[in-house]
Amino acid sequence: MLGWSMDVCVLCGGNLVSYTQDRLRSYLQCTLCSLVQVPEHQRLSSSEEKSEYDKHENNPEDLGYRVFLSRMLDPMLEALAGRDKACISGLDFGSGPEPVLQCMFSEEGVKQDIYDVYYAPDLTCFAESIEYDFITATEVVEHLYEPSFELQRLWSHLAPEGVLGIMTKRVISLEAFESWHYKNDPTHVCFFSIETFEFLAEKWNAELTTVSTDVVLFRKKT
Repeated sequence: MLGWSMDVCVLCGGNLVSYTQDRLRSYLQCTLCSLVQVPEHQRLSSSEEKSEYDKHENNPEDLGYRVFLSRMLDPMLEALAGRDKACISGLDFGSGPEPVLQCMFSEEGVKQDIYDVYYAPDLTCFAESIEYDFITATEVVEHLYEPSFELQRLWSHLAPEGVLGIMTKRVISLEAFESWHYKNDPTHVCFFSIETFEFLAEKWNAELTTVSTDVVLFRKKT
């Protein structure tokens, strides 16, 4: 498992160089995978992080939030088209205090387990024998302190021809990053770009599909 270092990338172990800084934090970029990251000494403690998450209000009855999550739901259902929905098994990684996405998949007749380090910490979903047909990580990878470990664990529990869906805002350019509201959330510590996702696709020998400005799908080849 990779530790967090000022000069080693938390995703691939590559070298880091200074990217930019603001009045609160510094941002480093990996020269190998292009991930932009916040150094360890500037991230929140676990209790501070959970306190921020507790402020979220993800209500299953909130139509606006459901529309937001449909940006992951719809392309994932399309990617799984042709399979018997009753036989599909999925996992929502980082489900939060209210597993709304799980509810939406259930409404479509698709079973989805949940995992969240704070709100649903049952590690049964990562039992050695378990493989999922699809895994969703919606607005979660930007929070990961150890993305190498977490993403590899998800990939290892994906069945052949399974699909991993990641939703996160992407780094476009340094100029855009410096005025980007997304980086101002103190719980956001990793910022992915299309180059980072291409790096992961090559590492995993995966088929990468860019769905939209904030959603990508990785299909696990047989």
